[in-house]
Amino acid sequence: MKRVVIGILGLYKKWRLWILMVRGLTPDDIHDQRVVTGKAWEEYCDTLKAAGAALVYGNSPKDPFNQAEGIRYLARLTRAGLDAFVEFSDPQFPVFNRMVHETVKLGADNPDNYYQNAQISGEYEYRISGQRNSIFYLGFFTQNGSYGSTGGLSPCGALEAEDMYLEADGSFEIILSKERKGQNWLKIEEETSLVMVRQTYMDRKNEQEAEVSIKCISGPEYPKPLTSKSVDEGLNLASTFVTGASMIFARWAEGFEKHTNTLPLMDPDKSNAAGGDKNIAYYHSYWKVKKDEALIIEVLPPKCRHWNFQLNNHWMESLDYRYFNIHVNMHSATYNDDGSVTVVVAHENKGFENWIDPCGHEQGTMLWRWWYANEFPEPQCRLVQLASL
Repeated sequence: MKRVVIGILGLYKKWRLWILMVRGLTPDDIHDQRVVTGKAWEEYCDTLKAAGAALVYGNSPKDPFNQAEGIRYLARLTRAGLDAFVEFSDPQFPVFNRMVHETVKLGADNPDNYYQNAQISGEYEYRISGQRNSIFYLGFFTQNGSYGSTGGLSPCGALEAEDMYLEADGSFEIILSKERKGQNWLKIEEETSLVMVRQTYMDRKNEQEAEVSIKCISGPEYPKPLTSKSVDEGLNLASTFVTGASMIFARWAEGFEKHTNTLPLMDPDKSNAAGGDKNIAYYHSYWKVKKDEALIIEVLPPKCRHWNFQLNNHWMESLDYRYFNIHVNMHSATYNDDGSVTVVVAHENKGFENWIDPCGHEQGTMLWRWWYANEFPEPQCRLVQLASL
């Protein structure tokens, strides 16, 4: 269905260009008119207004607390969209920007990850320079499409630090191109729009994230003056990013409610299409725990590179891991004698080894990840009365 929609949009664009030619106008003329008349800004605001539909979609919680978080969520996405598609949108002069971080959250963002993105284009070639440092995991990924255009992100190229050539001091360079070049190469294609850096902490307090920068090596030396086209198109992508991303994950949350308080494996094709890591098995679901209840999650972890569990709000934002204990991972967990793990989600910590704080929420989404695992056990969940523990 997505390919059909993209094909229809492509035909529409060709038809629109033909109409403009008949009228003696160029696409740049239209962008100029839209900016000068204020139409570009009006449509941006109208599309943002439409994003509010995600807040009332399906069985979303309608109480003041959750709706306030929902409005803040859309405001955060608005900030991220403007940064990505207006401020840092020039593929000839890309900048690594933290689009998702402690105060912009999206799609069950991983509390163990340090995310960085740069807008690029398949028309050019790039060089990433960096310093490895001590972070547990470092990976580079190119993505095709966007939430603002194709409605999702499809994987293109991947390169992990374990497969890279590093200098003795830990420095490195990566070439991004359509054809293989250099010792460290990351594939891009005609439709490539994004390069993503995923850094994963095992122990956030004691690891230093890698330092990375990116440069276009096949473009001009200096940027051109701002154009109406870049602003008009940037506003359009920024607003459709907010509406597209928020509605995608609103639908996900509604679907997860069908298996509340269990953790089934998510279809890998679905998670990959939304920008997920193909090497991670995602167990997305929904949780509901009242003040006098506790959700107990038990599993025997398989051999894997990393695993973690996190609690999110309804909007699929990770809860505030800066101040609260909202997740547990392979390093921080306390294990039972047989190697299994027991995680307890409860509004009160009664001395639980792996306690997860709901931070005042009584419902939301949750996620367990197995990363590079040799087996994929489903964590078992049971809801009990808190007083029984």
